[in-house]
Amino acid sequence: MIRPPLSAFERGSVYTRFKKRDPNPDTMSGQGLSVEKIVKGIRNPSRVVDEVILDYVYRTPAIVLNSFSTIGTNVFDREWDALIVLDTARVDALREVADEYDFITDVDSIWSTGGASAEWLARTFDEAHAEEIRETAFLSAQSHIQEVLDTKVHETDSSRPLPFKTLRLMPSVDIDELDKAEYLFKFETVGEEGPFGHTEGNTPPRYATDRGIAVGRQRDPDRLMIQYHQPHTPWFSQALAEDRELKYHEYDWRNYYYDTGDTDRIWEAYMSDLRYVLDEIEILLNNLDAERVVITADHGEAFGEYGVLGHKLGSVHPKVRKVPWIETSAVDHETHEPTVEEPDRSKMSREELDHKLEALGYKV
Repeated sequence: MIRPPLSAFERGSVYTRFKKRDPNPDTMSGQGLSVEKIVKGIRNPSRVVDEVILDYVYRTPAIVLNSFSTIGTNVFDREWDALIVLDTARVDALREVADEYDFITDVDSIWSTGGASAEWLARTFDEAHAEEIRETAFLSAQSHIQEVLDTKVHETDSSRPLPFKTLRLMPSVDIDELDKAEYLFKFETVGEEGPFGHTEGNTPPRYATDRGIAVGRQRDPDRLMIQYHQPHTPWFSQALAEDRELKYHEYDWRNYYYDTGDTDRIWEAYMSDLRYVLDEIEILLNNLDAERVVITADHGEAFGEYGVLGHKLGSVHPKVRKVPWIETSAVDHETHEPTVEEPDRSKMSREELDHKLEALGYKV
């Protein structure tokens, strides 16, 4: 049965809305068991297998293995001048829209070094690639950059879930090893109003586009890595275009799926946000000078294949671990003038960051 829509009062704050429900709305592990979680498990036994058993029987051991011998291709082993990283982008999704964009001529693929963003960061930015990392400017709209490379919460916080704590085995470098780092995730985060996005969405792509152009023109680093948040949930491009609040499947698609079994609306919303970010990448490529540009993703997303939903640390699911690899180029035609100023490097507080990650469906 589909839940009734939330009232305007309940939807007044995204953070409040998530706190009113299960603090980890898409997970059954973490925060202990409850009657609601037990009922959900009885109704969806595959959910128990996916979200509890597989975390400890297969995903955590996979993280351990990945820490000793890299699973996947480290992007620093490839040649590129600019690397554009999407979040949760699937190979088949990029192939579906390839004909709509002139800069996508062929969609190849590689296996990612992580089943989720935190694992990808911990394994990609490792000591073996310190020389390449020192030549890289990394602009990220994904908040795990602070947790994994800066404050290194996985090494110090014993209260985090076991898969996340296991990332401490990864030989990751410190954020200061980078030529430059920018915390784009601080712009228009979930619950904030701003000029480019939706109050219930997360950092809109314009911030990554503008800062990528600005850093490329002003600093011209040897390697420029730009990480967008899209097409990760919340999917807000359609709501933004229609000037409305997010619908159930756009802000909590996993529970929507468990309640309805409907994947059509989920895929439509996901593809809308993929096009949303690709439109921004088109602007970037026309305002940046880079001979070798690659568009890839930190990981993909499972929409029910083999009974799995979403993406998780340690996952080796092919829809999660296999990511696009698109080679193109960029020429600065100066058709866009960025207006976004460089964000300060002050850290987001633990409470703010936890609220943000909870609203995005992560266990904290």
